[in-house]
Amino acid sequence: MNQELSIFQLVLQASIVVQLVMLLLITVSVVSWAAIFRKLFSLGKVKQLNDRFERDFWSGSSLNDLFAAAAQNARSGGPMERIFASGMREFQKLRERQVTDAGILMDAARRAMRASFQREMDVIETHLSFLASVGSVSPYVGLFGTVWGIMHAFTGLAALTQVTLASVAPGIAEALVATAIGLFAAIPAVVAYNRFARDIDRISIRLETFIEEFSNILQRNAGAQSASGH
Repeated sequence: MNQELSIFQLVLQASIVVQLVMLLLITVSVVSWAAIFRKLFSLGKVKQLNDRFERDFWSGSSLNDLFAAAAQNARSGGPMERIFASGMREFQKLRERQVTDAGILMDAARRAMRASFQREMDVIETHLSFLASVGSVSPYVGLFGTVWGIMHAFTGLAALTQVTLASVAPGIAEALVATAIGLFAAIPAVVAYNRFARDIDRISIRLETFIEEFSNILQRNAGAQSASGH
């Protein structure tokens, strides 16, 4: 309790610049923690929705039934379901125009799924760059506060005739609190960024694998239609 009180006193006694640096770092830390929990929840939801759709996709349901369900779940569905819907929509649109060339059908469906994939990944990666910035910049901001605080402490010592450790220590301790807060903001952001980056890579690989698997299914359908047309 005494240690906590002494740190609080050090913050109050610090110069205005160091206090502003501490306030900035504390604010950034709070915002980064909010981003961490929001991203944790959103990635968990993405995984859950992808699992559910993949289970339905391989359960033997017809593509038309899955497409009808995906159209109803346009907003509440997951990335995999929206990618499926974009490819299926383009495939059916060309078939309605009496396009029977399998190559044209597959190119159009793949382009639609790739565009949808990029849109989904952009949404999934939201706030990731913010965490990276917090992790890389916060220690330097804290170091700036420390350097400024030490300069301010030594400037104040110039007026003293006798300098002792007791007169130097409080000013340096005040300054070092800024570095500590900077590390407190940076470390969770770096850990979270690395964890989320790995999770997002797994989601990306899973979506790309689904695109290839679904493309193979569409290619067989297109080939069968082309053969029947001839």
